[in-house]
Amino acid sequence: MNISGTLNVFRLLRDPTLCLPQHTVSTFNHLPIPLSKAFPKKDGAKSGKEVDIRAVVLDKDNCFAVPHANEIHQPYHDHFQRLRQAYPGSKLLIVSNTAGTDSDKEQKQAALLESNTGVKVLRHSTKKPGCQEEVMAYFKQHPDAGVTRPEQIAVVGDRLSTDIMMANMMGSYGVWVRDGVTGRGFFARMEDRLQAFLFRRGYSAPDPSRHNQFNS
Repeated sequence: MNISGTLNVFRLLRDPTLCLPQHTVSTFNHLPIPLSKAFPKKDGAKSGKEVDIRAVVLDKDNCFAVPHANEIHQPYHDHFQRLRQAYPGSKLLIVSNTAGTDSDKEQKQAALLESNTGVKVLRHSTKKPGCQEEVMAYFKQHPDAGVTRPEQIAVVGDRLSTDIMMANMMGSYGVWVRDGVTGRGFFARMEDRLQAFLFRRGYSAPDPSRHNQFNS
């Protein structure tokens, strides 16, 4: 059970923009590399300063993997490797609500996922969207990633109420993988409808540079 997700529903009721992504792609293969290309320049002009994405946090299930599988979905393999090359070592981190959590007995799923992907899997006690402090702690412990502020991180995932909400709560950029690997479940479709409603009403995704909850 995702207690974090349940509790953060109340936060979403107060600020529904927390579930809105800064960028949307259809599938993992449509992810721009580097991720900085996904976002408009800061002053909106061609000569403006590009968003500085130094690290990427990846969801697993229905993002780059079939749900409950601990390996890269084969059609995404080449693009995954390009992402690894662009964000080597500590710059790329998998944060899953299955592998690496307390429900992952003896962290066997996390170990298998790391072996199959070559990417570190965060061990975290709180599930998304509430594990933002654990994510930031990881990057503080790995200064080689070059992350000094949350807005230097892009969070990529298929769920608006977990992945994208965590990104916005952190003050990071959220990239929503709209169609995923296996399509959308019931709760995901409900999230999609909420997002569409909010956009129609004129809401927009938060500006990460103004939602920094962490000190440098």
